[in-house]
Amino acid sequence: MTSAELENRSIDFAAGCIKLTKTVFISFAAEHMSGQLIRSSTSSALHYSESIGVSSYRDYINKMQICLKELRESKTNLIIQSKSDFYEDNKATEYLIEEAIELVKIFSKSIATSKQTNKKI
Repeated sequence: MTSAELENRSIDFAAGCIKLTKTVFISFAAEHMSGQLIRSSTSSALHYSESIGVSSYRDYINKMQICLKELRESKTNLIIQSKSDFYEDNKATEYLIEEAIELVKIFSKSIATSKQTNKKI
C-alpha cells in the first residue's frame, strides 16, 4: 500500500466516523463519546499526513505512534458506542470497528518495519 493510499484510507475512516456521529441518539453520553471519536479519528488522519513529510526518522516514528494510539482509541470508542446502543443500525459502526482494527495492524507493522530498518542503518 502506498503512502497516498494509506492517507486516503485514514481520511476515509475519519470521514466515516464523522458521518456516523451525525446519526447518534442524543444523550449526554452519546454526545461526549461522539465528540471524542471525532477528535481521535481525525487526529490519526492528520498526524499520518504530517508523517509523510517529516525530515527525520524519529519524527516519523513519533507521528506514526500517535496515529496508532489515536486509532486504538477510536476502535475502543466505537466498541463502547456499539455496546451502548447509541445507533439504531450498528452496521456502520461494525464496519468502522473492522476498519480501525485493520488500520491498527497496518500502522503497527509499519512502525515495526521502520524500527527494524533503522537498526540496520
